[in-house]
Amino acid sequence: MLLTLKQVIVMRGDLKLSLGKAAAQASHASVSAALKSKKTALKKWQLEGQKKVILKARNLEELIALKKKCDRLGLTNSIISDAGRTELAAGTITALGIGPDDEKKIDKVTGSLPLLK
Repeated sequence: MLLTLKQVIVMRGDLKLSLGKAAAQASHASVSAALKSKKTALKKWQLEGQKKVILKARNLEELIALKKKCDRLGLTNSIISDAGRTELAAGTITALGIGPDDEKKIDKVTGSLPLLK
């Protein structure tokens, strides 16, 4: 059976970021997680079209719980904290990048989360 790979970015919904700030934080999460991924997974994901989904966590506690689930399942992930130069205090955790990895494995962690809107 062939694996389908995807990447998921989970943003904190309680921060009320501007659209530009949210896009920047999601981009940081995507790149950071991708750079931590195995080269073979990264290449396959690129060839498949770089499937990614942006989801929303209610708050910091939920985001940290998701990171811990990723760690337990061995999913590549990267937590993002802001530098504090614009809208947020330095060190504010904003996002979690997961994968690229097996879509079904990621869904075990993020399958119940809503899309970011």
